[in-house]
Amino acid sequence: MDSRKTEAPTLDLAAPRGGWLERLFKLRLHGTTVKTELIAGLTTFITMAYIIFVNPNIMADAGIDHGAAFVATCIAAALGCLLMGLYANWPVGLAPGMGLNAFFTYTVVGTMGYTWETALGAVFISGVLFMILTLSRIREWLLNSIPVSLRHAMGAGVGLFLGVIGLKTAGIIVDSPATLIKLGSLHEPAPLLAAVCFLLIAILSYHRVFGAILISIIAVTLAGWGLGLVHYNGILATPPSLAPTWMAMDVMGVFNVSMISVVFAFLFVHMFDTAGTLMGVAQRAGLVNADGKIDNLSRALKADSASSVFGAMVGVPPVTSYVESAAGVAAGGRTGLTAVTVGVLFVAAMFFAPLAGMIPAYATAGALIYVAMLMMASMAHINWDEATDSIPAIVTAIMMPLTFSVADGIALGFITYVALKAGTGKYREISISLWVLCAIFIAKFIFL
Repeated sequence: MDSRKTEAPTLDLAAPRGGWLERLFKLRLHGTTVKTELIAGLTTFITMAYIIFVNPNIMADAGIDHGAAFVATCIAAALGCLLMGLYANWPVGLAPGMGLNAFFTYTVVGTMGYTWETALGAVFISGVLFMILTLSRIREWLLNSIPVSLRHAMGAGVGLFLGVIGLKTAGIIVDSPATLIKLGSLHEPAPLLAAVCFLLIAILSYHRVFGAILISIIAVTLAGWGLGLVHYNGILATPPSLAPTWMAMDVMGVFNVSMISVVFAFLFVHMFDTAGTLMGVAQRAGLVNADGKIDNLSRALKADSASSVFGAMVGVPPVTSYVESAAGVAAGGRTGLTAVTVGVLFVAAMFFAPLAGMIPAYATAGALIYVAMLMMASMAHINWDEATDSIPAIVTAIMMPLTFSVADGIALGFITYVALKAGTGKYREISISLWVLCAIFIAKFIFL
């Protein structure tokens, strides 16, 4: 006991002598080194680098210029990582969120018919609301008032939604007048290569192969190149112009009653996904104190929410913390230097636009399907023995892909939860915020 007490001051006094990196990130205090942090940053980047290929393809389906979407993805991810590293001193990488980008393109723009500029406006508003919630005690109240079953169902539902989009993009499932959807032709190269990409990612991930998703995407792209499906356009080039998406958001278009559920969907999914990711990474990185409190959690949430606001300005869906950051933590990352390294690498990635343009839709579709499977794992945390918890969770998860809308899935899940709890006399389990949200969602379905 005594020896530990005498060691602590020594650590604090020694810190300033290690240079500006030591003073900025408190490396010795966290039991790490510059070399370890740089390796951890590279590890995290490689595990999440697939987003610079996947996100522009999804954004392009919304009508956004592919080159601009690519640069916006890199810039938004870099800003988020730098903010997380320098402000919160957390080893967490950020980038446009998977699932939220699909909701952005295929629901808000594709199904609801809004322009991508208006959709970016909704992202901006939801980011501002997230910042306000983070700066106040409302965040904790809201997080605690939403049932655990619905929180997990949201993540699983987004996963299912993402999976359907991946399967549809690949051509593994196709439209059918008789049954809505059916199995596509697996004799075609695109669906077959997408399936190969998915299986390759799953196998490599099982064997803990470093950068499994990125390796699989590149391997399938090379296979497509060999079959004449992909054309080589070079590797390095000057980054495309950001002008098509820079400050293109239409904030005024969001002030529409029908957009309420869209803003809520962006906000809730982002908030709960971020909270879950940050808490999970904090546990692995040893950022939890003896009393159970997490170091700089508030700063990490502020950095995350601010990143979404900046992301909307450059032209991407909500920027969120990536669970892939756990790979960097496993490699020894403990401080913000890891996140800063990831941010610098995203800046460097902007010069690889021709390579990003080569990546075919079927390759990214395989990654979408795999990520969808991972997101479905959250269903394991639902209390299946309690019907008033499990049924609303199932409704939330199932209705997201069936309605092709994350917002409608959340709305129907909340209404079902309140109705079942009220109908079975369990009024105490219905928070005030749930009553309010339920009323808003019912009004949306009645009047819109």
